[in-house]
Amino acid sequence: MEHLTTPMVGRENERAVLSAFLTDPHGQALVLKGETGVGKSALLEDTARQAAASGHRVVRAVGVEAESQLPYSGLHQLLHPLLPQAGALDVAHRTAIDVVFGRSRETPPSVMTLGIAVLDLVAVAAERERLLLVLDDGQWLDAASTEVCGFVGRRLAGTTAKLLAALRPESSAGFDAAALPVLPVPPLDGAAAERLLDGRHPAVDPRVRRQVLEQARGNPLALLELPAYLGGLTEGEPGAGPVAVPLPDRFRQVYGARIAGLGAAVRAELLRGALDGVNAVAVSGGGVFGGTSSSEAPVGEAPVGGASRGAVPAGRVGPAVRYRMRDVEEAAAAGLLDQDPVSGEFAFRHPLVRSTVVRLATPNERRAAHAELARVHRDEVERRATHLAAAAVDPDEEVAVALEEAAASATRRGGAAAAVTWLTRAAELSPVAADRARRLGDAAFVAGHAGLLHQAQLLAGAERVSGAAGTTASALAFAYAVLYEDGDVRSAHRQLLAAAERAGAAGPSAELTRVVNLLLGVSQYVGDAGYWERTHRLLDGLGELVPVSSRIYRDAWSDVVRRGTGVAERVAEAYADYPDLDPWDITRLGVAAYHVDHLSHYRTYLLRSVERELRTGAVANGMTMLHLIMLDRMASGEWEAAERTGQQVLELTLAHGNVLFAQQSRAYLAQLAALRGETERARELQAEVDRWARPRRVGFLVQITEAAATTAALSEGDYEAAYRCAIGITAPGAFEPCSHQAPRTLLDLVEAALHTGRDEEARRHAVAAREAGLPQVSPRLAVTTYGTLAMTAADLDEATAMYRRAEAHPAAGDFPFELARIRLAHGIHLRQHAGPRAARPVLTAAAETLGRLGARAWAERARAELRTCGAPAAASAGVPGTPDPSALTWQERRIADLAATGLTNKEIGERTHLSPRTVSSHLYRVFPKLGITSRAALRDALAALPADLP
Repeated sequence: MEHLTTPMVGRENERAVLSAFLTDPHGQALVLKGETGVGKSALLEDTARQAAASGHRVVRAVGVEAESQLPYSGLHQLLHPLLPQAGALDVAHRTAIDVVFGRSRETPPSVMTLGIAVLDLVAVAAERERLLLVLDDGQWLDAASTEVCGFVGRRLAGTTAKLLAALRPESSAGFDAAALPVLPVPPLDGAAAERLLDGRHPAVDPRVRRQVLEQARGNPLALLELPAYLGGLTEGEPGAGPVAVPLPDRFRQVYGARIAGLGAAVRAELLRGALDGVNAVAVSGGGVFGGTSSSEAPVGEAPVGGASRGAVPAGRVGPAVRYRMRDVEEAAAAGLLDQDPVSGEFAFRHPLVRSTVVRLATPNERRAAHAELARVHRDEVERRATHLAAAAVDPDEEVAVALEEAAASATRRGGAAAAVTWLTRAAELSPVAADRARRLGDAAFVAGHAGLLHQAQLLAGAERVSGAAGTTASALAFAYAVLYEDGDVRSAHRQLLAAAERAGAAGPSAELTRVVNLLLGVSQYVGDAGYWERTHRLLDGLGELVPVSSRIYRDAWSDVVRRGTGVAERVAEAYADYPDLDPWDITRLGVAAYHVDHLSHYRTYLLRSVERELRTGAVANGMTMLHLIMLDRMASGEWEAAERTGQQVLELTLAHGNVLFAQQSRAYLAQLAALRGETERARELQAEVDRWARPRRVGFLVQITEAAATTAALSEGDYEAAYRCAIGITAPGAFEPCSHQAPRTLLDLVEAALHTGRDEEARRHAVAAREAGLPQVSPRLAVTTYGTLAMTAADLDEATAMYRRAEAHPAAGDFPFELARIRLAHGIHLRQHAGPRAARPVLTAAAETLGRLGARAWAERARAELRTCGAPAAASAGVPGTPDPSALTWQERRIADLAATGLTNKEIGERTHLSPRTVSSHLYRVFPKLGITSRAALRDALAALPADLP
């Protein structure tokens, strides 16, 4: 490749840094950053050649603009040569690699899981031979690959592998977030620019030489390319004198003049190559980068790391089929292409050549090229559909169907934005008006569910004028907009109710299911029995037209007291189809699981899916997943993690203008603050949400604010205020229909009633919970029902039996806050009826848990009770406020040391072969033993331990 083999001029500093980078024995990453044509690729090539000469294995990937929306296309290039070493990985990491390469239908891994798997694969490969990973045009790398490369680049210090990447500064946001070290590549200084120009073009006319130096401004590519172009211009011709044209545009003029001089057949070949993303090829000391020669590649496929690289479709191993340019020697002679000396493959000399080829082509030429590429990619759903759509002019049902299939594929992978684009184009190409309206409705549905509200409204408007009678998409788009942006739940309910009636009259359809599911969601937010009654009547009238999943949502979301029995089992059965579920069904089932307190069983599914949803633009679905993850962390006592998740989703909602979800995030944060005794913050958040939700009659959020106010008052010991707040949710002895907080505040109401002398009301409420069958609805409600029956029992035997039943429930440990409060009440009961000695173990357990959680007020009450029982110092060891670092086990000390370095629970789990939840449990036992309440205090606490402690 002539332009890359030109001797380098004026890069002494950069080459010295890169040489030191290469010879450093420690693994590390480095990013070269500079403008187009400044010489980043030349520096990469120079470093790669040095590496190959010194015995490194060099593996190369190149970001391709045409593939920037294809998840993991860049990672496929980088990892494929290393796959033979994947057998040395553990099962989990090997599976993560297999999923990315289409060799497994397991759940897509999170960035964290995949990043660790890739890091392990790189480390294994680097153990056998020194390894240099080279990534050019990193600005075109797909977002998923960028995240993983950034993750790996930050953690190479424990290996001997190197990652060297090059990208343009104006398009480097993805890598900027990774905070990798950067080596700026500036233009050449004046003297170096003159040496490069004179060395390459010694006989250039003095006038042209002056113009080149002035226009190139030290850019090496301009110094090499402009002389021939400017030398062909006459004095006074546009471009011959001083100009202010940006260099990228000037390069397009240069390349455009060369392209125009080619024959039609060569231009057509270049166009097909350009539209298929064919990119530059480079050669290492052992042949084509990636270690595979063209003779080893399967028929129809380019060599790995060669000119024709791409993403791997599902079920396919290795690079995708790519178009190979042939009979283009004329273009190579014109300086537009390079030819790999080993494989003979042609590739564009620079990305600007490729883009110029596309710009100069006529619409008909581009359509013909796309049609040919659709045939090349006949076995790849998304690539084929993309090219078919670009080739089509008139309505074509075959193309529209192909685009629908591509949209379904993208949806399963979480590619909401791509799915909307393909469905919209499918509608444009639909010959039949009804199909056109249906596909526009599909696009509006996906856009609305992804939080692309403006786009959903535009699509709904297009459906109204498409000539079809249906208005389902209009109703969905309207409902999403007024729900998310305005919180107008009642208008949304009216529109959806009418749309569901119309859709139901036409028989079973996807449109009916969508409008029914959104109607159920809106009904949940209304939180009003009257509105739910209208929804129930509609669904009852639709009968078998309502799918099984929608019936689960109705029973879980409307009124678990009356409809919740058996829902947990139905949710588990539905989740069994997880690999084939659409992302919004994963979310809806998660909401159902939350209402029956089985969410912890499915948190892993949500964690696996949420990053993909946010990364691919399906932010509304991702926000709901984050809400569910936060709620599960609150329930399981991981309150610091819940706080972080809550703040994350609040920032997302504010950034995307989703007002409803922003208020919902604040409501959950208010509940969490109240649990932790941060009552001032809880009341500020609660008041803000209440001011917004109450006038709009968003009952779901109003109930949460009332529950937060109840908890805050209990935390302060203001039991009268707590009682008043609790009965605002539901009256004693009853559970307000369609009030999701009524059963969830069972323990709060009973506790407040008992502390204010309302023993009869407390007992009536506990008995009502038993008679309503709450223990059969959820494990949490079983624990609190038995606990409140014990707390209100007049008979000592009944109280003892109910306390035992609550504390021995198999799921009691999954709800540590409720269990600790019941134990506190049990300890007080024992002190009063069996004496201090019997009470101390129960009170100690309650105090330890409450302190570990950070429930300050309740923990202090438990400690006060212990003092009343005369607990000696030894008995209070492990109770918050009485640190006992000597009680740390070896495993606890090991986990604490890792956490103090800043590792997350997942990262610690990977190193210790424990689950993240087990790591979290260990840490929460460590905190009270060290007398701390947060991870931030770990480092200092561990440093202060005596040397003889573990």
